[in-house]
Amino acid sequence: MARKKISEFRAKKILYEFLGKDYSGVSVDASKDLGEQVSRLDTDKRYVLKVDQGIKQRKKKGLVFFEVSKDNVKDRIKELQDKGYSYFILEEFLHHENFSEYYLAIERVREGKKIHYSTSGGVNVEENKHSIKSLVITNYEQMQGIADELNIGQEVFNSILAVFDDYYFSFLEINPLVVHDGDFYFLDTAVEVDSAAEFFAGGKWSKEDFRESSNEKTLEEKQIEILKQTSPASFSFEILNPNGSIFLLLSGGGASLVTADEVYQKGKGGELGNYGEYSGNPNQEETYIYTKNLLSALLHSGSNRKVIIISGGVANFTDIRITFKGIIKALEEVADKLRSQNVKVFVRRGGPNQEEGLRLMKDFLTREKLLGSVNGHEMILTDIVKPAIEHVS
Repeated sequence: MARKKISEFRAKKILYEFLGKDYSGVSVDASKDLGEQVSRLDTDKRYVLKVDQGIKQRKKKGLVFFEVSKDNVKDRIKELQDKGYSYFILEEFLHHENFSEYYLAIERVREGKKIHYSTSGGVNVEENKHSIKSLVITNYEQMQGIADELNIGQEVFNSILAVFDDYYFSFLEINPLVVHDGDFYFLDTAVEVDSAAEFFAGGKWSKEDFRESSNEKTLEEKQIEILKQTSPASFSFEILNPNGSIFLLLSGGGASLVTADEVYQKGKGGELGNYGEYSGNPNQEETYIYTKNLLSALLHSGSNRKVIIISGGVANFTDIRITFKGIIKALEEVADKLRSQNVKVFVRRGGPNQEEGLRLMKDFLTREKLLGSVNGHEMILTDIVKPAIEHVS
């Protein structure tokens, strides 16, 4: 996936080190020896304990403990473990009742870096969306104005923008950004990175830092993992939003990333139900199994309108006719359910035997009243996303 959440601990480690500030947070993995991990906590200090698995609004969900001591930290961790979580972050508690709270988010978009900011940050920022200003920065004066409003200074703001680029961040959110007496603190931080850039990140983050809201794989993810282990072809599949409206059946690494990223660029990243791909010339049965599991995840989604985007680059040796026969077989088994859930299928594909493959697909989707559109390689790869999004909007 082009955009993956990394742990808050790793995100803050990167930011604070880049900004020349010490960071004393502690990352806790409940599968390891807790005693060793919390041993360096100070008995005289109080800490904040939070679940560190890419979850928003943790305080409102009861996933944050304040005023935690070294004596009771294991008990508090156990309480969060019992709710199904495995990764946590411990930080020294900062009393900030009289400090200024700001909101800052940076998002990578096609036009550049889009900044969202507010002087009314904090836990209730979602209820104060009217206070958030947004713009794509194009000049120094804009940057200076944002830095002034957030009261952090131009040099600090420039450094945040620099780390965003240098370590291939796709999204950064700091809420609240606390400022007091000329100093600043990042109380809650969320970062998504371009997962394809791990090599270029210089070891600052890796796949081990990726975090999701749950470590438990779905049945569909497990089935495709088994398929992956028993086939010479390549398969990947990950649920992003169980109640998403946009499901992806993609082929080819680079093209898959481009297609998924286009959904984010259109502002619908939160609606992506899954990410994954098949490649390496899978046979009909393998493609059928892969598609069957994707459809199972789609049918469990609570979204009212859904789409499947079947897309990919122009294949060199993956037989389009064969893979499409497998996809059609899986679709045919649940066609009635797909119609009842307002599902449409949008296709853009090219490669060996594409003419027959596309014809078979179009005939089937038309007959079953599931047709969104079917296109060959003459369509620009990303153009398939817009009509699909229009169906669910």
